[in-house]
Amino acid sequence: MARASLALIACVAAVVMAPPRVAAQEAETTVDEIIVTARRSGAPMWEVTRGGSTVLLVGAIQAVPAGIEWRPGPLEQATRQAQRVYFPQRISASPADLFRVIWRSRTLTRMPEGRTTTDYLSPEWQARLDALEATYGKDWSRDSFLVLSSELLSDRLGLRDRGNQEVGEVVRRAARRGRVPVTSIGSVRGDAVIDDLLTRPPESWVPCVEATIAAAEAGRPAVEARGLAWIRFDVPAVMASPIEAAMSQCWPWSDPALGTLLRGQWISAVEGALRQPGVTLAVAPLRVLAEPGGVLDDLERRGLEIIGPDWRADQAAD
Repeated sequence: MARASLALIACVAAVVMAPPRVAAQEAETTVDEIIVTARRSGAPMWEVTRGGSTVLLVGAIQAVPAGIEWRPGPLEQATRQAQRVYFPQRISASPADLFRVIWRSRTLTRMPEGRTTTDYLSPEWQARLDALEATYGKDWSRDSFLVLSSELLSDRLGLRDRGNQEVGEVVRRAARRGRVPVTSIGSVRGDAVIDDLLTRPPESWVPCVEATIAAAEAGRPAVEARGLAWIRFDVPAVMASPIEAAMSQCWPWSDPALGTLLRGQWISAVEGALRQPGVTLAVAPLRVLAEPGGVLDDLERRGLEIIGPDWRADQAAD
């Protein structure tokens, strides 16, 4: 059970590297080539330029299923030609923080004493959970909603599978080989994350659990459809997927404080990148880019030209 909690905490982590910078003069001569190359990868991305600065925002999703092929080679090549690479936030956790997770694992993995899921879910949603329990031969009634949501998404829907190459690992490997500077766009204190998980009451998890139940009911076909929409640049379809809806409703993105912090760090990071010469290639969760009020909406609101696929359903209808 503790492994599920640790896995969720690790989802905001990223590796930080600092190899030598590429000269700005080289950046001036390779911008168009980098952009064209990156677009051939089949991963949705957006180009934003201001003055001599260009940011390529690569929208990543977790677990593109095996058999849904995108082309990592061009993205690797574009990464090696970029001047810098941005990755999601890292968690600054100490051994004491991890020990705390293990020590308090009962709080993180089990319902409060004497409580079950029926104390928090409506009869309709409890009946739907009962049906899933019968399907999978499981009893989640006394498991915490943290564990329940993790198992439904990761184990039952296969989102923990390494079926296809993830965008982040492709870019990270290429940056390391090309000695391109890599920066995490921010950090989150490990003790703050653990405090948040330990003090969240079960009722605050109900929207997450309802969304993950709906996602589990949709099953693997919904996972496949989401992956196909991603490689076809149909971003509104990805965002409307019950899989993506569940991830958006669950920790950390649904947490008022932590979710706001993570989103705000991305907006600040893109603004900072637009003040640096050359090309910044940023790998960001697609939901952070394309959600209502997200990074792309913020850039559009500020009058910047955004080149790339439609990210809202109303754009596709225009």
